[in-house]
Amino acid sequence: MNAATSAETAVAAYLQQHETKGLLRFITCGSVDDGKSTLIGRLLHDTKLLLDDQVSALEADSRRFGTQNGEIDFALLVDGLAAEREQGITIDVAYRFFGTERRKFIVADCPGHEQYTRNMATGASTADVAVVLVDARKGLLTQTRRHSYIVKLLGIDRVILAVNKMDLVDFDQAVFDAIAGQYRALAAHLGIAHVDCLPLSALQGDNMIARSQRTPWYAGPTLLELLETVPVDRHDTESAFRMPVQWVCRPNQNFRGFAGTVVSGAVASGDEIVVQPSGRRSHVARIVTADGDLEQATTGQAVTLTLTDEIDASRGDVIALASSPLEVADQFAAHVLWMGDERLLPGRPYLLKLGTRTIGASVTEIKHKVDVNTQEELAAKHLELNEVGLCNLHLDQPIPFESYADSRALGGFILIDRQSNATVAAGTLEFALRRAGNIHWQHLDIDKGERAAIKHQQPRCLWFTGLSGAGKSTIANLVEKKLLALGKHTYLLDGDNVRHGLNKDLGFTDEDRVENIRRVAEVAKLMTDAGLIVLVSFISPFRAERAMARALFEPGEFLEVYVDTPLADAERRDVKGLYAKARRGELANFTGIDSPYEVPEAPELRLGTQEADAATLADRVLAALGYHNAT
Repeated sequence: MNAATSAETAVAAYLQQHETKGLLRFITCGSVDDGKSTLIGRLLHDTKLLLDDQVSALEADSRRFGTQNGEIDFALLVDGLAAEREQGITIDVAYRFFGTERRKFIVADCPGHEQYTRNMATGASTADVAVVLVDARKGLLTQTRRHSYIVKLLGIDRVILAVNKMDLVDFDQAVFDAIAGQYRALAAHLGIAHVDCLPLSALQGDNMIARSQRTPWYAGPTLLELLETVPVDRHDTESAFRMPVQWVCRPNQNFRGFAGTVVSGAVASGDEIVVQPSGRRSHVARIVTADGDLEQATTGQAVTLTLTDEIDASRGDVIALASSPLEVADQFAAHVLWMGDERLLPGRPYLLKLGTRTIGASVTEIKHKVDVNTQEELAAKHLELNEVGLCNLHLDQPIPFESYADSRALGGFILIDRQSNATVAAGTLEFALRRAGNIHWQHLDIDKGERAAIKHQQPRCLWFTGLSGAGKSTIANLVEKKLLALGKHTYLLDGDNVRHGLNKDLGFTDEDRVENIRRVAEVAKLMTDAGLIVLVSFISPFRAERAMARALFEPGEFLEVYVDTPLADAERRDVKGLYAKARRGELANFTGIDSPYEVPEAPELRLGTQEADAATLADRVLAALGYHNAT
């Protein structure tokens, strides 16, 4: 073998070695100014992974933005946002890739401020290990406890406790031992199984790469040694085969395949599979990739499966081994970390995204929320920003799933606001509520069409919304009288009347208003199913609940009627004196005064009460229904 061939072989072997090195994903988290960004910057610097121009830029940035009196500020390697550099804090999650001879790493530097807890949860959702930093001068803080709770909630079972800034307490062993003892007690309470504690100074490099002479009392590994050797449990490679369908590939009439990424287990040609939730079975014919067919696909591989049978499957379905199918359910107990600025209200409709499937969902009950400082379970009717609660979750269709403890891919979800499309929560499925599987639709021989035909009318829901005193009930009453004169079959659901019976247990908090509308919408749906024209006169102040009501009906069956009356006019005509009481503070949560009314953005009808009298406006409603000859 000549020298050139030998060199090529060595290079190829070196590249192969680095290709097959294990990958560790870890996060740094903790309270504000505990030194998370400095720790990562120091790791990158001391492992000689920075190019000369990067070091020069770091030195220049340190003079301009640094907080170390002209010395190198390693945090600037990670804090890239202008606001982060100006304030000296981390705001967004910053990801960095680096590697050593033993392992490759992806690190997420998570912000410490409470208001950015949602960002920290994002970083933790894909991590294997958490490096929790604690300032040696301050000890365990509320945010330390909050981040540790979220770390456990999101399935991270290995923590490295880095007691940082030991140089500022003269490397006092007693300080370190006290903090380490307190954290081990916290970890045991949370159920975190593996904790390694080490003293360090990220700024000065003590116990980062090499053991520090200033901690002769510490005989454990350095931070880098821990990161290179900490075992990573890969349950997904040992689990049964699961692949969420990302895309149905049909380039021509001769090929139909199901593309996706294998999230656990392995599948081989000829294996019997089941498509869930439908339960249809088939066998794998081919495993197709861009580089040719495979005999077997394993966890992490993106493949396209073709089947021996023409069975129906679509985006969001999960292909699993027939011998190990998933559970299917539509109601769950779930932990929810709320990330929205507006509170989580039970009954409000959201979109749930789990794997490749997006479906309608709502929280039906908050069992309790968790005090992240003490882990105490507290009663709650809603969740505020950054709060965590154990909730009952209802989906509008059954899904295949695994508990989050068994599969992050099929047990972790996000909730999306239907109006803004913003992500408002992250959650973990704990278990199915078995009673959901005991409820089935009973077939009825008589359907809505037959009920409506005998009444010679098209079922409709007229949803009158507006401020208290806007004139909703007055106009709805007139519309119903005119419809009755035309021989139509109707029913009027009025907000005040319903609260005497069906909803007499509800108050006027935001939570109760949501439940108020949910119940009435379901009743209105049953009435249209009976073939009636139902008129609903409710303030219904929130767009989300009006959208939820609309979603219950068939296209064209629901008409939102906005009775548009200025607040001053509504107050002036208020015969009940409710506005006056609200102004005096005697009525809390009164719409228009201390509780908002969200004006409809695209109602089918807008009735301006300053533009016409009630009878004329009622005729406009009938015209919208196609009835022009009412008396």
